[in-house]
Amino acid sequence: MFQNILVPFDLSAQSTRAFKVAVDVAKKYQSKLTLLTCLEGDAWHHKFYDARADSELIKKQKKVSQEHLEKLEEIAKKNNVSVKSHILTSKSVVNDIVVFAKSRKHDLIVIGSHGRTGFDKAILGSIANGVSQKAKCPVLIVK
Repeated sequence: MFQNILVPFDLSAQSTRAFKVAVDVAKKYQSKLTLLTCLEGDAWHHKFYDARADSELIKKQKKVSQEHLEKLEEIAKKNNVSVKSHILTSKSVVNDIVVFAKSRKHDLIVIGSHGRTGFDKAILGSIANGVSQKAKCPVLIVK
């Protein structure tokens, strides 16, 4: 049923839970997993913005992300689940996740939700909600 499962990972507890659910699904359907981390630089650019700071921030985020992804890859391998990981520099996380899933022919996206409600959700938006609305494949949101 699901051959290729995409798991967007942002280092949060919710995305770790989503990864564990994805491993269980992958074991059941003999699926392959792909972990995707989207890195964002400083979103608050202003007149005196220095792009070198953005580059340094991305470099640090990439190093930390890679360490976390390696731990998750070990968990998947212990469960006999094939896994790959990708790190993208992103300007629109929702769009990049959806495009990545479509271009790599993923059958399912398993994503963690931070569970924001009310004013926080209206102001901050929801990556999981955006992905679920725009993706062409099924999306499993894990709380």
